[in-house]
Amino acid sequence: MTTTRPVEAAAPPPANGAASRFVGVTLDAVDIESVGSFWAAALRGRLVETAPDRWRVQTSRRPDATEMIWINAVDRPRAGKTRVHIDVRLGDDSPGALLRAGAQVLRSPGIDPWYVLADPEGNAFCAYPSTPDRPAGMFELVVDSRDAHAQAYWWASLLDGRVEEEGAAAAVTGTAAIPWDYLVFEPVPEPKRDRNRMRWHIELTHIDTDRLVAAGAVLLGESGTAEERVWELADPEGNEFYAHPAGRFTTPAADPLTRRPSSTF
Repeated sequence: MTTTRPVEAAAPPPANGAASRFVGVTLDAVDIESVGSFWAAALRGRLVETAPDRWRVQTSRRPDATEMIWINAVDRPRAGKTRVHIDVRLGDDSPGALLRAGAQVLRSPGIDPWYVLADPEGNAFCAYPSTPDRPAGMFELVVDSRDAHAQAYWWASLLDGRVEEEGAAAAVTGTAAIPWDYLVFEPVPEPKRDRNRMRWHIELTHIDTDRLVAAGAVLLGESGTAEERVWELADPEGNEFYAHPAGRFTTPAADPLTRRPSSTF
């Protein structure tokens, strides 16, 4: 069933478009070259070093493309469940190319017709068989949620999207503010306990951080100059994300809470 409804606490949607738009995701890694090389191969992109301990997987030839992954160096190895992951569509029905690039199979297709794989540092993700009308590569971002419907409507209000409900799960779609088909919220019983290894970046096109906080976000920190300000926030269920001023997005700053002491945060 597909429905839409306003989020009670969220800021009202602007009259001239989405309040924000996605501009990439960050993935923490101990071995950034290994993880970056894997995701470049998995997404048929290229790996670019943008700063010490910071790499970018660019999945489009367009310089302004937003379906990019930033690989951020951290000292702490991965622990706990993967609560934010991307889903990819395979180039064929086999994950052989991903396995050769360093993936491991966590679950083969069964009742659910897709693979669950893990990258070289154990970050789980789903890999779907190819379809004639869909290109290979990333097609959705998936977030574990206690209340998937509430999360979807909250983000839909910021991204000018509509919500598709499927049982207890929900997804944001129908908006140019995300570079993929869906932003999916998957119901899970357990609350979030640890910092997410994968976080996303948004550009604030028609909203400021005060309105985000009024809508239910929590401000965790900020850094940068007036021209390149970066805010770190958490959504109503604690998922960390970065916000950048409209028109000023360049390279996302390093994660303020996991970066080494040389950080500018």
